[in-house]
Amino acid sequence: MEQFTINGHEVVDGDVKATGNGAHVYVPKRWRGADVKVVRTSDPDDE
Repeated sequence: MEQFTINGHEVVDGDVKATGNGAHVYVPKRWRGADVKVVRTSDPDDE
């Protein structure tokens, strides 16, 4: 696993949910319009 340093304001720890042909990670509505980064911290489960 690689290590990254990211400067930011808040962290949300959540699960990725399947949606159509892709997936979603939900964040607070107040984050709309903000620049965000998503970092995968584990291998995906093969289903």
